[in-house]
Amino acid sequence: MTDFGYREVSPEEKTQLVGRVFSSVAKRYDLMNDLMSLGVHRLWKRHFVATCGIRTGQNLLDLAGGTGDIARLARERGAEVVVADINREMLATGRSRMDAVGLVQGLEWLQVNAEALPFASNHFDHLTIAFGLRNVTWRDKALAEMYRVLKPGGRVHILEFSKVGLPALAKVYDTWSFQVLPRLGQGIAGDGESYQYLAESIRRFPDQPALAEQMREAGFERVSWSNLSGGICAIHRGAKV
Repeated sequence: MTDFGYREVSPEEKTQLVGRVFSSVAKRYDLMNDLMSLGVHRLWKRHFVATCGIRTGQNLLDLAGGTGDIARLARERGAEVVVADINREMLATGRSRMDAVGLVQGLEWLQVNAEALPFASNHFDHLTIAFGLRNVTWRDKALAEMYRVLKPGGRVHILEFSKVGLPALAKVYDTWSFQVLPRLGQGIAGDGESYQYLAESIRRFPDQPALAEQMREAGFERVSWSNLSGGICAIHRGAKV
């Protein structure tokens, strides 16, 4: 069994349920993130990519990247980007957004499962995943696959909601997540249940030291993390040596 928010479900059921969540919110994904973070996710993502150390001509795999947000920022820094997502609706939404602004060259869009990546070993210079790792059914398999497809010297960069360190901020954050967010999701997007799941999934996700240890178990070295907004989210990084 594995977790789907606060429920225990079979791995197969989690994959289906997560798929339904993101199929439901695909066209309102920016709205969802704006509601969850009060718009600050845009600043987090920009800082995340700016500190990845991407150089012109490097290749990057952006997992759970269907919105195209990270890919767009990485292309601005000269990377060749493969955007990979398990959800077809998310990919279609992201690609249409990039096409609408003329961002076509240097982007490839693929529907893939993070736990079984269809890429050769030692292939990518960088791998990013932003707000997607907590939705993977088997995190250990996904981390192992990330390690496999990176070149020696390649870097993984994970941006994810995490553990708030300040008690006063944690109390406010909990109230926002569980009392306000689902109601906003229902009223604005017509889907309160998906927003409830997303709030629960954040609380079930490992805290910063636990995720760092899981990355080391997958083989990554020089693992580090830095908190953003008091730990509401965190950037984890690791290297394949």
